Amino acid sequence: MATYEPKNILITGAAGFIASHVANRLVRNYPHYKIVVLDKLDYCSSLKNLNPSRPSPNFKFVKGDIASADLVNYLLITESIDTIMHFAAQTHVDNSFGNSFEFTKNNIYGTHVLLEACKVTGQIRRFIHVSTDEVYGETDEDAVVGNHEASQLLPTNPYSATKAGAEMLVMAYGRSYGLPVITTRGNNVYGPNQFPEKLIPKFILLAMRGLPLPIHGDGSNVRSYLYCEDVAEAFEVVLHKGEVGHVYNIGTVKERRVIDVAKDICRLFGLDTEKVIRFVENRPFNDQRYFLDDQKLKRLGWAERTPWEEGLKKTIEWYTTNPDYWGDVSGALLPHPRMLMTPGVDERHNWTEEIKSISSSPVEASTTAPATNTQSTTDAPQKHPYKFLIYGRTGWIGGLLGKICEKQGIPYEYGKGRLEERSQLLEDIRNVKPTHVFNAAGVTGRPNVDWCETHKQDTIRTNVVGTLNLADVCREQGLLMINYATGCIFEYDAKHPEGSGIGFKEEDTPNFTGSFYSKTKAMVEELLKDYDNVCTLRVRMPISSDLSNPRNFITKIARYDKVVNIPNSMTILDELLPISIEMAKRDCRGIWNFTNPGVVSHNEILEMYKKYINPEFKWTNFTLEEQAKVIVAPRSNNEMDASKLKAEFPELLSIKDSLIKNVFEPNRKVPSS
Repeated sequence: MATYEPKNILITGAAGFIASHVANRLVRNYPHYKIVVLDKLDYCSSLKNLNPSRPSPNFKFVKGDIASADLVNYLLITESIDTIMHFAAQTHVDNSFGNSFEFTKNNIYGTHVLLEACKVTGQIRRFIHVSTDEVYGETDEDAVVGNHEASQLLPTNPYSATKAGAEMLVMAYGRSYGLPVITTRGNNVYGPNQFPEKLIPKFILLAMRGLPLPIHGDGSNVRSYLYCEDVAEAFEVVLHKGEVGHVYNIGTVKERRVIDVAKDICRLFGLDTEKVIRFVENRPFNDQRYFLDDQKLKRLGWAERTPWEEGLKKTIEWYTTNPDYWGDVSGALLPHPRMLMTPGVDERHNWTEEIKSISSSPVEASTTAPATNTQSTTDAPQKHPYKFLIYGRTGWIGGLLGKICEKQGIPYEYGKGRLEERSQLLEDIRNVKPTHVFNAAGVTGRPNVDWCETHKQDTIRTNVVGTLNLADVCREQGLLMINYATGCIFEYDAKHPEGSGIGFKEEDTPNFTGSFYSKTKAMVEELLKDYDNVCTLRVRMPISSDLSNPRNFITKIARYDKVVNIPNSMTILDELLPISIEMAKRDCRGIWNFTNPGVVSHNEILEMYKKYINPEFKWTNFTLEEQAKVIVAPRSNNEMDASKLKAEFPELLSIKDSLIKNVFEPNRKVPSS
């Protein structure tokens, strides 16, 4: 692998937290490189961050804004810049909710100015653009492998949206003008010098001052944290070994809940968590989890070096040694910071008194975390007879269950514990006190079941161990568990031939072993037979009225170049998920084929799609043999006998009738004749 050797590097935003550690490292380790840093010295940056480099002859500081095209062009030419490491950005999510235009100006427009200057001067040999893990959006809480560099970008807040927008510009300049770009996407970083609007330094300073530690929501949000020097080393590796046109995640697979970070800091300060931690109103949208696949960067030779406990102790030591480093930062220590980047902030406001008031607030002073959902029952004249605990919050079915509960006025909360961790499940049940538990968590693969073939241990851990663990805990606590399973454990055979109308019944033994995913689901279904508190629902090829959802079977096949044409049983979620809630109320147990009666083929569905949605739609078929050449694991095809479910719910529609009523009519774009 060729190693890149820069001569003159421009680092933007280098008086900020991460970039200052990178700049100091490069100045120290490479005295033959000239390091020019550009920073406008915004509220969250300081020249003191660069004190280790300022005496060095290969270091130069320029105060200025990346949005100034004249300044940027001047610097590139006069300093003979051949490499840019672009860190400058507004990064605090809370601020982006209140002043999003500032984020667009800095993060998108500023990046555009830099790119245009690179195009005009034509002298840049590397442009390293620093992005964030937040551009991927929220990671499924049951995902066992993180977002890889080719994952879809789905930002959920104004900050991450501007970073994703900047990435698109970087990519476009790379493709249109041949600019040698590299992009990084990183997890959360902590360590000395960080402005205390971010979680860890904020909690440290509050603990030092004897003030409460405010936690957004219930503290179940999961984040990954890297120590600053490890991240600086990662950028050193990307600079020298990164490949032009590539994206590199800078991450760790070690995750922590926000509540656990607070508890660790309290422990190191010797504080009582019950007295110090306060739960406050959540952000407008607070992603539950970000999780990165870090293997690509590791292949370049980088590795995380600093253990969490060691890094946290180093950070605490620095802040206790430098308590006044940032001056008066009381405004940053509020639960929802209001800093000077936001017009109209009164510098004379008594922030400290406002922080102290948290502890005396009758709502926020509670040490019991608020419910994850927004469903309130305080106005109800009497206690609701049901309360559901749902696992799989970020999954498709889990998310829909929450919406149905809200529509029906049923109190519910999402589980915070990992299915494999018994103690966390018990804690969920103690806190929520549910009447029923719904398990919609599980591994189906990324983006499909082929993934499970190369991640067998991860698949077993969630689909088998996790599910059994939850079932066992529920039995111990006397709770019914509704378990969303799969019908992809059967395939047509001599006793159930295709087109015969003879479907597999609940008591039939699974006969499909073509995919490892199906093997794990059949395995856990067999083991769950020993648990009389479980209602197993065999879902197949789920479909909903949301045709924009990439998990929707119709959405999938409408995007394929070719499809097989085989009749299958399928599950219309709009009709059947409310039925699953009714099954919980009726105390249904055992195994149920959870599909609409009858079968429908791929071609029949696409004919409906053409009739109702897009009359110009075209597709072609291929055989199972041809399909086998482009997939890793075979797919299950079968008909399931839904007579047991139909007997319990006579109003249940056939698959074709339900498709028309619940999916195609609500989405009709072609006028009816």
